[in-house]
Amino acid sequence: MPEPTSPGGADGAPLAVVAVVGPTATGKSDLAVELALALGGEVVNADASQVYRGMDVGTAKLTAAERRGVPHHLLDVLDVRQEARVAAYQRDARAALADVVGRGRVAVLAGGSGLYVRAALDELAFPPTDPAVRARLEAELASLLAAGEDGERVLRGRLAALDPVAESSLTRGDVRRLVRALEVVEVTGRPFSASMPVRRYDGAVTGLGRVVQLGLRADREVLRERIAARVDRMAADGLVAEVERLAGEGLREGPTARRALGYAQVLDVLDGRCTLAEALEATTTATRRYARRQLSWFGADPRVRWLDPRPGGERVALADALEALSPTLHR
Repeated sequence: MPEPTSPGGADGAPLAVVAVVGPTATGKSDLAVELALALGGEVVNADASQVYRGMDVGTAKLTAAERRGVPHHLLDVLDVRQEARVAAYQRDARAALADVVGRGRVAVLAGGSGLYVRAALDELAFPPTDPAVRARLEAELASLLAAGEDGERVLRGRLAALDPVAESSLTRGDVRRLVRALEVVEVTGRPFSASMPVRRYDGAVTGLGRVVQLGLRADREVLRERIAARVDRMAADGLVAEVERLAGEGLREGPTARRALGYAQVLDVLDGRCTLAEALEATTTATRRYARRQLSWFGADPRVRWLDPRPGGERVALADALEALSPTLHR
């Protein structure tokens, strides 16, 4: 049975929010700026790593010049030692969307972090946390790994017995969400899957006006090449120096920032666990895997209107995006 969906606001309501979503390296940030300039809007970040101050090169964060005077919200709001929490992001993103629309502007929500997009737009409640329970589960996982056992497999087996729906939704390697699922089951006595998001816009968002999601994608081989080129460019633009500086600011202690793509791999270089060439190759491989997960996540949402690059082009043209929005703009 398909998940319920909802229209993006009442018929006839003005366009309030345009979400630009899709896999990494498809040009979401650039298109978001162009749309904001064309529509009289402001950008709200939905990238889980771009919330961190100083994480610029490795997240492909637009420079001030590249933002072209368009105000950007929820960039550079956390120190690398702080944990990025989806519940906090939801609160701040909803406030930013309401602020932008309340000033008569269009909010352009841009980013590829699927859960952040859903938190900003959809009905999504967050069950309580218990740091002690989480710490115990993380310690158990670390102990199993230290003993040479497949700790993820052990914990997944436990979750499968308690909440098979949640276990089947987890991708291999997503141990953070695996621990969170077990934590929720233990703390609440209810399955984690009961709090998983549904594809239905929250009334607090649709109350602002109409919501439209535009998805960017590219040919698989083109995307593979773009990801490889992006990692090479990050290395050339000073990724190692950036990670070295952030390590001095507490990156290794950051529960979420240190796991970010590129940063985790370069920390391995700094700690002598691999060479730079190996770290860059690992970053490229992990980013391609992440892009596949993003496409699967957003591709399952029937509300997303997909845009393809024009033949011979690498990026979606602004004209194509405006054409997709035209029925909404002319209401």
